[in-house]
Amino acid sequence: MKPPLPAARPPWLTVRAPTGETVERVAETLRRNRLRTVCRDARCPNVGECWGKGTATVLILGEKCTRGCRFCSVASGAPLPPDPCEPARVASAAVELGWKHLVVTSVTRDDLADGGASQFAAVVREVRKRAPAAAVELLVPDFRGSLAALREVVASRPDVLAHNVETVPRLYAEVRPGAVYLRSLELLGSAHAMNPRLELKSGLMVGFGESRGEVVSVMEDLYAAGCRSLTVGQYLPPSGNHLPVREYLTVEAFFELAEIARKIGFPRVAAGPLVRSSYKAGSLM
Repeated sequence: MKPPLPAARPPWLTVRAPTGETVERVAETLRRNRLRTVCRDARCPNVGECWGKGTATVLILGEKCTRGCRFCSVASGAPLPPDPCEPARVASAAVELGWKHLVVTSVTRDDLADGGASQFAAVVREVRKRAPAAAVELLVPDFRGSLAALREVVASRPDVLAHNVETVPRLYAEVRPGAVYLRSLELLGSAHAMNPRLELKSGLMVGFGESRGEVVSVMEDLYAAGCRSLTVGQYLPPSGNHLPVREYLTVEAFFELAEIARKIGFPRVAAGPLVRSSYKAGSLM
């Protein structure tokens, strides 16, 4: 029997709508360069704050994901072939907006032999050419466990390589059908073996019905795999068709989780109700 749903959404999860001159400048630059963002497609609650500071998380490789994670609002379906001009457009936006720390993620592309790894690598190369002072953080899918795909991404030398485990192993079948917890851990561990100096990052959401012990166990697994940057945030259902939230953690609970992560050994931790994997990414380095 499933636990009852929590009470109404608490007030600390209320955010302002994105408005202002800087927000408009970011939106216009992204439109002109024909770029999508996870900020919009995944309905991130921090879009107003981040765009208001001139930052955004670019979503490459189309608007359709080949999987259907039950927490995510990105559309699933049959995607179009990768656009070879997309990396140059990402670099152009980075130059125009003066990004010092650029986060690039993608839909999952199980239809591609390399899972989209070559497109990620091309983005890094283009940004290095046109905005050499910008740090590049890649938030990648699991590439279905392909070491060749991962090697291509690592060889492009991003400043940060992120891959989110999202939830605890027990809930994968319900939350992330098509993903495998151990495969995600192996991706991170393999990236660390390929380049031990590469900054590795992962994130998870809470509120699906996981226990505190399960969350701590995931933290320990991530640290053992080589991760040194960690994000923990509250799951918020994008719509009534997505998985319901089972618990709203308090601000104090997130503070306690951050303290536990630091005791495990993580030097860089961001934990809070509105924290997402790319939230204030530049300051987490």
